Amino acid sequence: MDIFSIFTLLGGLAFFLYGINLMSSGLEKVAGGSLEKLLKKMTSNPAKGFILGAVITAIIQSSSAVTVMLIGLVNSGIMTLSRTVSVIIGANLGTTITAWMLSLTAIQENAGFIFKLLKPETFSPVLAFAGIIMILASNSNKRKNVGSILIGFAILMFGMELMAGAMAPLAEMPSFTNAMIAFSNPFLGFIVGMVITMIIQSSSASIGILQALTLVAGVSWGVAIPVILGQNLGTCISAVLASIGVNTNAKRVAGIHVIYNIISVGVCFPAFIIISSLIDIPLMSHNINAFGVAAFHTVYNIFTAFMLLPFAKVIEKLAIKFIPDKKEHGKNVLLDERLLLAPTFAVAECYRQTIKMAEIVEFNFINSTKMLKSYHQKKAEQIKDNEIKIDTYEDKLDGFLLKLSGKDLSEEDNNKISQLLLAIGDYERIGDHASYILKIAEKMKESEIKLSPEAVEELKVIVHAVSEIFEMSFEAYRTDNVKLAQEVEPLEAVIKKIVRKVKNHHIQRLKDGLCTAENSFMFSDLLNDLRRIAAHCGNIATSVIQLYDSSLDKHEYNHRNKDEDIEFVSKYQDYKSRYSVSRHNRDNETVSV
Repeated sequence: MDIFSIFTLLGGLAFFLYGINLMSSGLEKVAGGSLEKLLKKMTSNPAKGFILGAVITAIIQSSSAVTVMLIGLVNSGIMTLSRTVSVIIGANLGTTITAWMLSLTAIQENAGFIFKLLKPETFSPVLAFAGIIMILASNSNKRKNVGSILIGFAILMFGMELMAGAMAPLAEMPSFTNAMIAFSNPFLGFIVGMVITMIIQSSSASIGILQALTLVAGVSWGVAIPVILGQNLGTCISAVLASIGVNTNAKRVAGIHVIYNIISVGVCFPAFIIISSLIDIPLMSHNINAFGVAAFHTVYNIFTAFMLLPFAKVIEKLAIKFIPDKKEHGKNVLLDERLLLAPTFAVAECYRQTIKMAEIVEFNFINSTKMLKSYHQKKAEQIKDNEIKIDTYEDKLDGFLLKLSGKDLSEEDNNKISQLLLAIGDYERIGDHASYILKIAEKMKESEIKLSPEAVEELKVIVHAVSEIFEMSFEAYRTDNVKLAQEVEPLEAVIKKIVRKVKNHHIQRLKDGLCTAENSFMFSDLLNDLRRIAAHCGNIATSVIQLYDSSLDKHEYNHRNKDEDIEFVSKYQDYKSRYSVSRHNRDNETVSV
């Protein structure tokens, strides 16, 4: 094996790793919202968590990436520690699918026609060609993502073939034969497998290297098994590195990953040593192939999963014991940047955090309007504290989403990020207007200002209408309900018309000497704040509609001829009948407007 073979080997490894990355990225994009739904279904039920962990890892094709993502979720306070144990166990099983795909390279040239079709060097070029056609000729992002999956798989298999070709001269080298004899020492094989995996930080890649080696050189079962066990332990390094600088609970996620693998290897490796020393198993001296590597890797992970899944609580307690609480690391972050490793999950968590932000805004809006009638100092302080939280949410979410938008995302996720950025800005502005309303309430209390009975009644109507439009837009946003979002616009139009009429009424009262100039300014500010809250609710509803129709132009939609929209006119008349104001003449006769 000369220097050029080493170059080829390194190039093959590079193609291999890039192929895995490209294929898993494409799979994640195609799965899109499905991964988000899986995330939401994660419960404390160990069996469900195990299945979900296996499925998600099969999609992402990296148990290390799933564990790092879990560390980010726990560090953000989104997921509890106990829910991660079964997911991690499932992730270890899910990662075995890559080895089965790579095992196709073991199909012999003299196999039948059908089996030869399954050989990667036969179908990979076809997949690559189909993939590039889909990327170049299709306008659909989903088809482009499928094309990326096909090309990623072809590159992955090409890298495998390069590695196998580079290793071919090893079979004729006496030094390699002597090395294989040395590897018959299971402890040495275990250490080598662990160290290689720690260096490249991918058990799938290290398994692939072993499978490539079995294609060109005689590697026995007795040599391969300790190496595979070492590879399963070496994959913990990614979780350990990711746990640096996170809170205690997040460190425990990495601890669970390490403890699980240590126990698994701690049971199976000594058992292998004892059994192989006491019993002469002929299979151990026979050469293993790529199928055998995939089979043992899968059987080992199935066995250890079912062995330790019933003890998920025990593993959690061990992690808590070995990583005790530390006050300085006990605080959660809003969104951990480790979530950027899985963009689809990151988008889902940004959405969840935006919902939390909106709930705080809702509290401030409802209670600030109540302050106009009855002021409470304690509630006012809570509203002010919440305003700081709302600003923090906006700052952190905007910064995180901007970083996330630089990732390679699906069209669905790109649209969702656009919607999130718009909604975050609107909710922050609603929070600002709620604070302005609180300041008006404080000024009214301090100056003992009272609004006229007519102004109070008019204000009640507008507050009730704005409360409804807020609840409606929030529910539409929270549930992605397009039909409900479409009902927001006619109510916003009614609110705008009511505000204009009430302002005219107030100007007349000012002329009639029924209110003071100071009252007039405050009342006008209140009306402006409420009208703007309604406008921001309309923006949020429009963003929900745009999410499902990305071609929709907001300006054209808002300025279309609404008289021809039957549903709009119907809802407008309904809201108009529910929210109406009346003015009183000097003789106290009510005149409806």
